Amino acid sequence: MVLHTKSTQPISEKSIERKWYLIDLKKQILGRSATTIASYLIGKHKANYVDYLDCGDNVVVINASSVEITGNKAQNKTYSRYSGYPGGLKKISFNKLKESNPQEIVRHAVMGMLPKNKLRAKRITRLFVFKDEHHTFEKELKK
Repeated sequence: MVLHTKSTQPISEKSIERKWYLIDLKKQILGRSATTIASYLIGKHKANYVDYLDCGDNVVVINASSVEITGNKAQNKTYSRYSGYPGGLKKISFNKLKESNPQEIVRHAVMGMLPKNKLRAKRITRLFVFKDEHHTFEKELKK
């Protein structure tokens, strides 16, 4: 007897249903939360997951300013970007970025957890990060 694991209906981009998830980062570890968020954005929690389609869900993250990291990373971790011009390297520490733009910390961590392929940019657009607990997606989360 041969068992087939293929579904009867082939999955297409039109048949994907996207849910909304709310994740609260209050007193949560950044890396552990980023893996959960990335898994929702990729869609690995779904039964009809295929790696060649973007079948992930929408994720709303609140309280990004109260996220924590382990060890001495709060003092030692730096984020850098380069403009391409000589002398264009900009570095900022974790503590300064947490004060000025904590949403970027979460977005950067989740971006590192996503696969580096053509679907990455499309997936990261479904991530909505807010500094505190006030957000604009109340209606979508109620569904």
